[in-house]
Amino acid sequence: MAKERYVPFNLSEEQLVQTEIELGAKLPREYREAMKLDNGGEASTEEDDWEFYPIKDTTDRKRLSRTCNHIINETESCKGFGNFPEEAVAIASNGLGDQMLFIKESGQFVNSVYLWLHETGELQELAATFNEIEKL
Repeated sequence: MAKERYVPFNLSEEQLVQTEIELGAKLPREYREAMKLDNGGEASTEEDDWEFYPIKDTTDRKRLSRTCNHIINETESCKGFGNFPEEAVAIASNGLGDQMLFIKESGQFVNSVYLWLHETGELQELAATFNEIEKL
């Protein structure tokens, strides 16, 4: 069976701001810019292959459907593991439970991208900034 072809779609500033309001903090600039160009997508790191969660887009029914697994929903799901960091937002998954995330400090998300290991709750810094993550 052929892999479903990923079709990138953009995101408006208004939709991004709505998510930041819900999160109670502004997302890192590099991540914001990348999501405005391609809301979702994939990445590869030394540790694993990742699928980015989109940011919720309520512009129309099609975009709402495409973004139902948005970062807020996925973060809420991760909290069910019990050892998910309280001030974190999940931005990508390796498909096995581990998450790529940002951590909120003093009311804003820091630029560093972290790997959260779901089995142990361990946090490891993956990159100092989002642009260090190779988006495919």
